[in-house]
Amino acid sequence: MPFNSFGLHPDLVKGIRDLGFTRPTPIQADAIPPAMSGRDLLACAQTGSGKTVAFLLPVLHRLLSEPKRQATRALILTPTRELAAQVVDDFRGLARHTRISGMAVYGGVGMAPQEQAFRRGVDVIVATPGRLLDHLSRPYAKLDGIEHLVLDEADRMLDMGFLPDIKRILGRIPRDRQTLFFSATMPPEIARLAGEMLRNPVTIALQRQAAPASGITQAAYPVSQQLKAGLLVELLTRGVMPQALVFTRTKHRANQLAEHLSRCGVSAERIHGNRSQGQRTQALAGFKSGRYTVLVATDLASRGIDIDALSHVINFDVPAAPDDYIHRVGRTGRAELTGEAFTFVAPDEEGDLRAIERAVKKTLPRVTLPEFDYRASAPPLEKSRAQRIAEIRKRKNEERERAKAKGARRSTPEAAGSPSARPSSPAPSSGGPASRAQGPSSPSGRHARTRRFGSRARRSRSPYGTR
Repeated sequence: MPFNSFGLHPDLVKGIRDLGFTRPTPIQADAIPPAMSGRDLLACAQTGSGKTVAFLLPVLHRLLSEPKRQATRALILTPTRELAAQVVDDFRGLARHTRISGMAVYGGVGMAPQEQAFRRGVDVIVATPGRLLDHLSRPYAKLDGIEHLVLDEADRMLDMGFLPDIKRILGRIPRDRQTLFFSATMPPEIARLAGEMLRNPVTIALQRQAAPASGITQAAYPVSQQLKAGLLVELLTRGVMPQALVFTRTKHRANQLAEHLSRCGVSAERIHGNRSQGQRTQALAGFKSGRYTVLVATDLASRGIDIDALSHVINFDVPAAPDDYIHRVGRTGRAELTGEAFTFVAPDEEGDLRAIERAVKKTLPRVTLPEFDYRASAPPLEKSRAQRIAEIRKRKNEERERAKAKGARRSTPEAAGSPSARPSSPAPSSGGPASRAQGPSSPSGRHARTRRFGSRARRSRSPYGTR
C-alpha cells in the first residue's frame, strides 16, 4: 500500500516523496487511516517502527483541511529535548510544501524565541512538559485553541515522573479534541492513563509483546567490569564496529568512558542530563555526521534519537529493566534495517541479563573475542565513591586556600595606605609653635575645619540660609 493511497493532502504527498518514503511501515498503515478520520488512537509499537510519521501525517492532513486560525491547533508532548527536536525535524520535512508553522519548546535554551512562537500562534507546538508549564504560567501562553493532542513515548513520560505535569497541561486545553496516544510499551499504568484521556479509541497492537525488532542481531559478551573498556577499544580498533552508540549506567561512568576512549585514540563524545543543551546538540550532530566514532550515553538517549543506519548499539552496562534494554537496542535496526546489539555482562550482572532474556523470550548467545586476554589486569574505569568524595573535598580546600591568599594580597596595599599604617609624628607641645600654627586663628586650622565641615554645611543649607 503506497502513501498516496491514504488520500493525504497533495502537499503532504510531495513532502513524503522528497523524503524518499515509498511504503508505510505496519504502524503507519494501521494508524494513519483512523487518525485521518478524527478518531482517538491508542497505539503500541516497537521502537524504530515509524511512530512519528504515523501521528504527524494525519495531524498535518487535518490541519490543512480545516480553516487556518491565528492560534496553536496541535500540541505534541515528548519526554526529552532530543525527541522534541527530532519530531520537529520530521515535521519540517513533511510540511515543507505547506504553510503550517511549528516550534519546539524545551528547556536548556532561551525562552524568548519560544515566547514569540506562542504570541504568533504557530500551528504546531512540540514540547516537553516542564518547559511548557513554565510558559503556561505566563499570560501570553494560550492553548485554548488545541484541536489535536499527541502523547509520544507516553511510557517514558510516566517513568520520568511527568504524570502530574501532564494532568496540569490537560486542564489547560479543550476537552473537545482528538487525542493520539503512542507508546513503545503498554504497562498497566499507561493503559489506565489512556482510559482517562481517550474517547472510544482505535487500539493498535495493544497486546503485542514488546521486543527488539527482528532485524537486530543480539549477543552477550561475558567480561569482568575492569576489562569492559579494554574490550570495547579492541572491538573498535579491529574494525568490528564502524560506529557505535554506547550506553552506560551513570553520567559519571559515561564521562569516564568517553575520556578513556579519547585517550586510546578513539573519537568519542558523550550525552547525558548534566550536559548543556548546546553540548548535547553538538555531540549528537557530530555523531550523525561521522565526526565521532562513538557516542557514549545514558538512558536519556535511548528514546527519540533517530540515527540513520546506525550499525551497532553497545550496552556497556546491563540495563536494570527489560524495557530499557528494548529501547536501547531499538536505536539500531530502525525502519526495517538491520543492526547489531552487544551487551557486556559482568558476573554480577547475570541476573539482570536473565530477566531481559525472559522478557524478550530469547536466550542471547554468549560470544568471546578471539585473542583478547580475559585474564589481564586493568585499573577500574571509574573511581570509587569514597575516592571521588575525597577528591571533591581536596579541590574545595584548595579553592578556599586560593581565595584566602587572594584576599590577603588584596588587603596588603590597603593596609599600607591606611592611617594606622602611616608613621605617626610626635605630638606638638602645648603652646609651642606647632600648636599655634594649627590653632583656631591660624589659616591652616581654619582650612582644615572648612574641609571637615564644609560638606555638612552645604547639605544643611535652606532658602533662608545655613541652619
